[in-house]
Amino acid sequence: MSRSEVKTRLERLELPFNAYGVDPYGVSRWHLGVVYEALNFFYRHYFRVRCHGIEHVPTRGRGMLVGNHSGGVAVDGMMVIASCFLEGQTPRLAQGMAEKFVNATPLASIWSSRCGQFPGLPENATRLLEEDRLLLVFPEGARGTAKLYPQRYDLVDFGTGFMRLALKTRTPIIPFGFLGGGAAIPTVANLYGLGRMLGMPYVPVTPYLLPLPLPVPLELHYSEPMVFEGTGNEEDSVIQGYVEQVKARIADIIDRRRNERWQAAVTP
Repeated sequence: MSRSEVKTRLERLELPFNAYGVDPYGVSRWHLGVVYEALNFFYRHYFRVRCHGIEHVPTRGRGMLVGNHSGGVAVDGMMVIASCFLEGQTPRLAQGMAEKFVNATPLASIWSSRCGQFPGLPENATRLLEEDRLLLVFPEGARGTAKLYPQRYDLVDFGTGFMRLALKTRTPIIPFGFLGGGAAIPTVANLYGLGRMLGMPYVPVTPYLLPLPLPVPLELHYSEPMVFEGTGNEEDSVIQGYVEQVKARIADIIDRRRNERWQAAVTP
């Protein structure tokens, strides 16, 4: 996709920008343009992302993208955001809940907020969904990106807040599986002490020391939306049961695609 095509899709992005190119949340059309130009390069050429099932992402209205986390650094989040803008019939801004350390870093905080990635507070997420935005959620949190290379396809425990939020706001959940993040940044250790000194959860270490992503192919698979009935005030056991259903769907996506890749590799 050329620069002009990115610009055209940016003009089609259905956000209520004012005369200065800023929406009510402070999201800036100019900042988005700079970031989408960069994401287009990494998405199309560096990682050569293969996206499947983008038709399951709603072209309008509220939706919650829920998937697995891996890779030391949130490459998966950036590629999901890129896919919703570059691949969909209607370009959309997927808005995530950024980790606290991002918002504590001056430059990163400004760019994060200008591109629609806000502090992970329930009130922010609720407001976005009630205004029919597209929310990106990784229920594994920082524990997901902390997975070491051998565990890159495992799923750690999911938080339950996303499910209560989906029920409260009557939002469909679109599960997705992301493959390749653990190979792009093959983490062999995490330095938690250094991370605390820097105000981060940890600092990932790769075989080549720095957590810089390798140009490996990535895959993104969206599944059919899941809709759950309730108010968000259900008993913990009910909520946990719903969460396990979403987790099982994501695990199935990952396992199925891994098996397909293995069979393709061994078939002459």
